[in-house]
Amino acid sequence: MAMPMKFNTIISEMGSNISGGQRQRIALARALINNPSIVILDEATSALDTINEERITKYIKSQGCTHIIVTHRLSTIKDADIIFVMKGGKIVESGNHKYLMDLGGEYYSLYTKRK
Repeated sequence: MAMPMKFNTIISEMGSNISGGQRQRIALARALINNPSIVILDEATSALDTINEERITKYIKSQGCTHIIVTHRLSTIKDADIIFVMKGGKIVESGNHKYLMDLGGEYYSLYTKRK
């Protein structure tokens, strides 16, 4: 859904006249505009298509800030330095994508199940 008046589009209260993906992109832009040293994102790309998710992930990486990402979408974290896998509220595995795939545990099961 395109913004009919571009940057001059009036957004209604709670953003009810724009899509979930547009709301997420605006929220991300607001979070990143001041070049923070740490960004915490909780399902921040869940309403985005994969193309926009990849663009945003690439941009965040290019900023050189620490980013902590909570997600169910494993493609978002595949290139992370360290991944923490939680089950039942506890961390059950940690490592990078390659290590966790080689381990063949919970992360491996989740990652291969999604394909």
